[in-house]
Amino acid sequence: MAVDTVVVGAGTAGAVVAGRLAASSSERTLLLEAGPDYGPADGGRWPHDLLDAASSALWSHDWGYTGEFGGEVIHFNRARVVGGCSSHNAGAVVFGSRLDYDGWAAAGNASWSARELLPLFASAWKQLRVRRVGLDELTPFQRVCRDAIVTNGIPAVEDFNNLDQNAGIAPFPVNIDGVTRFNCAFGYVDPVRDRLMVAGDAPVERVLVRGGRAVGVVVRDGQRLAEIGASRVVVSAGAYGSPAILLRSGIGPADELIAAGCRPALDLPGVGRNLHDQPCLEADYEGSDDLIEAMERHQAETGWRPDEQVIAKFPSTGCRQGFDLHIYPVGGRWKDASRWRWTLGVACLTPLSRGSVRLTGPGLDDRLVIDHRYLSDAGGYDRARLAEGVERVREVAQVPELRRLLGRETRPGPEISGRQAIERFLDHAAVHYYHPVGTCKMGPASDPDSVVDADGRVHGIEGLYVADASLMPTVISGNTNMPTAVIGERIARSLSPVRNAGEPRHPAPQPRA
Repeated sequence: MAVDTVVVGAGTAGAVVAGRLAASSSERTLLLEAGPDYGPADGGRWPHDLLDAASSALWSHDWGYTGEFGGEVIHFNRARVVGGCSSHNAGAVVFGSRLDYDGWAAAGNASWSARELLPLFASAWKQLRVRRVGLDELTPFQRVCRDAIVTNGIPAVEDFNNLDQNAGIAPFPVNIDGVTRFNCAFGYVDPVRDRLMVAGDAPVERVLVRGGRAVGVVVRDGQRLAEIGASRVVVSAGAYGSPAILLRSGIGPADELIAAGCRPALDLPGVGRNLHDQPCLEADYEGSDDLIEAMERHQAETGWRPDEQVIAKFPSTGCRQGFDLHIYPVGGRWKDASRWRWTLGVACLTPLSRGSVRLTGPGLDDRLVIDHRYLSDAGGYDRARLAEGVERVREVAQVPELRRLLGRETRPGPEISGRQAIERFLDHAAVHYYHPVGTCKMGPASDPDSVVDADGRVHGIEGLYVADASLMPTVISGNTNMPTAVIGERIARSLSPVRNAGEPRHPAPQPRA
């Protein structure tokens, strides 16, 4: 079998790339997904937990990626299903800061500035049926948290995605249609299923590289491996999966490839490097009967009780430009529904710590070594900013109306008091924000750490591209859901012979250019 383009991974960006290519070209495009393809949204085959936007379905279609932090196993939940993480996340549509994208462009990545990307944000906004959330939709917990954060001094704003606004709290827009999580498979794959070949349960072991060119992929088909020829290969398997595929294909640091049992095809040191995510600390509270009663009454009246709805952004005292902290309340029942969870989380959005993804062997079943090296930057920036965020969360929790409903802090707990104690606590208690990026860094060939150029082309290999969050040189100041879809839009545009079909003539609501 041979096709014009094979897209490896039907996650957020992969679904966008494949859908856009199928819509704009008569070429044969094949979309391969390691997990299941449940068909179109209206086909009746999608599991309820992937459709129910009230909570995040992190475990039912999980890749099983793990790492370690502070001596504990940490789970890096990533969705193994068509639609990828857009099929199980909270649907938060957060753009970040203008400085994020302008920084990418200034590093030598043409056409990645905020001004140039805004039309693609508008396009993805329309395609994913994004809508704004009103204050009247907030659960009692989210509303009281929002009000307490405003009382603490972070202003209420109408548009959380104003790229030039460095402090504010608001309900975040969502790609949720009614109460259904409207994932990238629904938005980009379903409209072109008559023109796009989609294969689920088809994990890719490696890219076939011959004579310095990608000529296809090797796919697991039951117990055997099968080759699929292609004129062009686009790898969209995420910040963990994409570098793993390149490494198994012999593209990466040559000495590590040899040690893992792979035959080097190209010594490209940046593959698997530059891994980073935003470290978080989640402060937990015991809650109160009044809060539970209010939440149950809200659900009875509306039929809707999402766990997350508002986010606050603001700069730390050491922030030199933009903003670097989020506060995000999470409140609802645990997955077993036997008890309630009341959390105020804080995330350091601009981490300096960097880690890696490495192989332990050449095969698809060989474990990946995923090491984010959280809080490891030499200057202690990440730890200090996160500790300051914890102090701010505690201030918010002491606002009288919220304090009455939250009750006692159970974690870290009142015994963890003072900046030094908080920083020590973080060393074994920090968690992650589910926003891994950077392992196939985008940059000019003159950058020895870069893996792909501004159009996603892998340096030194013809016909091979990467399109997902792994190409972000630095993580954006926010959630990666929508920016990853925009990466798909941007790479698809560079690959398409004509402008993408369906681009809105009148853009959807967006920040000011």
